[in-house]
Amino acid sequence: MPAILTPLLAVFGIMLLGTLVQKAKLLPTETDQVLNQYVYYIAFPAIMLITLAQTPINDILHWGYIAGFSVAMLMSYVVTFIVSLLFNPQQTAIATMRALNATFGNTAFIGIPLMAMIFPGEQIALAAAAIASLLSVLIFAVALVSLEMINKTQQSSAAKIISLALVKNPIVVGSLLGIAISAIGITLPDSFALMIRQLGMTSSPCALFAIGMVLAKSGQYQTSPQFISAKQAFDISSINLIKLVAQPAFTYILMLSLNVEAQLIAMGVILAALPTAASVYLLAQRYQTQVITSAQGILLGTIITFITLPLLERFLLH
Repeated sequence: MPAILTPLLAVFGIMLLGTLVQKAKLLPTETDQVLNQYVYYIAFPAIMLITLAQTPINDILHWGYIAGFSVAMLMSYVVTFIVSLLFNPQQTAIATMRALNATFGNTAFIGIPLMAMIFPGEQIALAAAAIASLLSVLIFAVALVSLEMINKTQQSSAAKIISLALVKNPIVVGSLLGIAISAIGITLPDSFALMIRQLGMTSSPCALFAIGMVLAKSGQYQTSPQFISAKQAFDISSINLIKLVAQPAFTYILMLSLNVEAQLIAMGVILAALPTAASVYLLAQRYQTQVITSAQGILLGTIITFITLPLLERFLLH
């Protein structure tokens, strides 16, 4: 059995448990929202902060890795956005959601535990996942600004919207604090560092459990007796083709051309090949755009990674 299947089974096993608990109604209906809020505001910023703070700044600022991952995301976003507009002219909101679905991978809630399991004891693996998550937040902010401007829910400039989105984002704040501590060379007291790390370690199981609950609840938005329409099936397949095949391919080619070391390339490509994050589904709900497609796309992408990730691991690490 491929080594990567062990952490994958653990990751998706927790998600499955969340789904079963939600279906059985063993916990209050809003439990997934509470867990997501806890992870978003407390646990995940904690693991980002402590991981980056305890990683040497030279291991964080791998510019080739940062550039390769960022440009691959941007290429995937732009290609999906343009193709979507060609098929659906004037449907900018739909194009934005499709582009985000094809770009914003689950580098945080799945990526960090996956990196820890595939590369045990290697701090740089967690740092790679943390940097990928921070870069992903930036592309999420771009999509958020686009949707805000399209819906005109507030009379603000794009610069103001994106600035507020980033400043108020606890993941960004935690990451920047961690990078600053690493750059300055501050050593955190052992007891404080342990407290932060223990909080951070709860992020993965809580987030994965919540994702399972969210996917179980997504069925309530299905208005047709048909599971998905032919058009939705085409959308979902196309989006996952970009997310699970094109984006990791772009990442590999770019990092290779930038002479990034082999192990970091492997980390970057695996992180780029993760399925779409559940937060995209939540954004789709908020703007009532591509809700069913987003939910079903995340589910399908998660299942497909049982095939794609072992193949990638075999290609990159053997």
